[in-house]
Amino acid sequence: MINDDLAFNSRRSPVLSREGLVATSQPLAVAAGIHVLRKGGNAADAAVAAAAALNVTEPTSTGIGGDCFALFYEAKTGRISALNGSGRAPAKLTLQKLRNEGYGVYGRQMELPPYHPYTITVPGACAGWCDLVNQFGRLKMADVLEPAIHLAESGFPVAPITAHFWAAGGERQLANALNGRELTIDGRTPRAGEVFRNPGLAKTLKVVAEQGKEGFYFGEIAHAIAAVVKQAGGCLEEGDLAAHQSTWEEPISTTYRGYRLWECPPNGQGLAALLALNILEQTEAHKLAPLSAERLHLEIEAMRLAFADTRWFVADPQTNPAPLKELLSKDYAAVRALYIDRKNATLDQKRGSPVAASDTVYLTVVDAEGNACSFINSNYMGFGTGIVPKGWGFTLQNRGHNFSLDPEHPNALAPNKRPYHTIIPALLTHASDNRLFASFGVMGGFMQPQGHLQVTLGMIVDHLDPQAVLDRPRFCITDGTAGGKVALEEGIPFATLARLAQMGHPVVPVSGYARALFGRGQIILQDKASGVLWGGSDPRADGCAMSV
Repeated sequence: MINDDLAFNSRRSPVLSREGLVATSQPLAVAAGIHVLRKGGNAADAAVAAAAALNVTEPTSTGIGGDCFALFYEAKTGRISALNGSGRAPAKLTLQKLRNEGYGVYGRQMELPPYHPYTITVPGACAGWCDLVNQFGRLKMADVLEPAIHLAESGFPVAPITAHFWAAGGERQLANALNGRELTIDGRTPRAGEVFRNPGLAKTLKVVAEQGKEGFYFGEIAHAIAAVVKQAGGCLEEGDLAAHQSTWEEPISTTYRGYRLWECPPNGQGLAALLALNILEQTEAHKLAPLSAERLHLEIEAMRLAFADTRWFVADPQTNPAPLKELLSKDYAAVRALYIDRKNATLDQKRGSPVAASDTVYLTVVDAEGNACSFINSNYMGFGTGIVPKGWGFTLQNRGHNFSLDPEHPNALAPNKRPYHTIIPALLTHASDNRLFASFGVMGGFMQPQGHLQVTLGMIVDHLDPQAVLDRPRFCITDGTAGGKVALEEGIPFATLARLAQMGHPVVPVSGYARALFGRGQIILQDKASGVLWGGSDPRADGCAMSV
């Protein structure tokens, strides 16, 4: 009997381990990561194994047709590396081309339709997987991808929450997209508990297992991607795929109450979490009750200020580098904090002016040696465009929808440019010695930096274990803008909701399946004294944390 009630009122304990731990939104993907750890792989190998398995078991959120980002913590050195596995706009896609077709400042529409073929950017996930394993892993890609290939070929039972969102995406995207039928069972989406097989995706993963990333960006797969995009009316070509490269970058960070929060730099929106945390440090938020209106007001207002900055400054650093040093300075945070009215919401916050001298899966793995991989992979809006390269079993992302069509904006669309990216992994270390404290993330569009802020405060200020902090109800500024509506999850006291509304916040109560709005997080925390790993997995998804 399937219970369709999504009230998260059960209790789940954190998972503890000394030999390694994996946490994802699908148990079968967790099992894939555990399998690879037991074969001698490390956190990098297991993260990619889990990501590939998630492509099979949760194609509603993620896949090889999307992008990825990762933070990797090396236990021996304490060094943190940031992988940017996001793709770029097609070389032939320009603002002038869009203007000629009625889009942009001088056109009829200021943004592209969300599933338009022009929103397809080069899929960066495959290169990201291969580059992460090549740089830090121990196993061959064939060993890393073996569990996902088995799941795709043999089939797997679809989890209940996944089935719900698969049905929504089937109606919204797959039913209308080229070859979307490949992600269905004879034209309908799979039901909870029904076995789904994806021979096309198995074929794709086998090519990557044998040939590496070259097998994806050149040859049959690249030809199929370019052909279906052309058929759909887009302009991404084989040359765009051949030119793609991941980049290794220096992560950005800030300190808060004895800890350091690490994020990937722009074009990711991790900057928003760091800005908000810096602003909150200037307030008394840490002294207030966790779900009180007074504390949530400060958190929400800090996020409004952070979004006012990031929605302008986050863009491709190759073309529009942000003044990160100035933005992340404590002095700048002190100035920005002055804009918070302690009694009233401010819905028209503007970006600051620092003076120089952007549906997803998140997973985390910590191995027995203490190496940690914080990893995120996404198609963007569920199935992305829903367009499937014929016979290959994966959808193409619509990440290009995040470009601005305003030519004056730093995030303006341009050929070969990366867009504002919402997907962000995170790490927390002890500020004193940079030892790992937690590898974590909260998926879900513009919810992600808001989730990072809320679970960081829960762990550092409220001393909650990973499962308890993920169980706590959340707020979400729904559109990731300074003046957006505030969704409040069921479980936040009614008195808090009423008080926030009185303070001027446009609040929206949310319950049931709509709780997906608040993201789905995974956390692995390492006890500094004992080295014991504590894992938690979000109740808003189908997943779990599991020890080796």
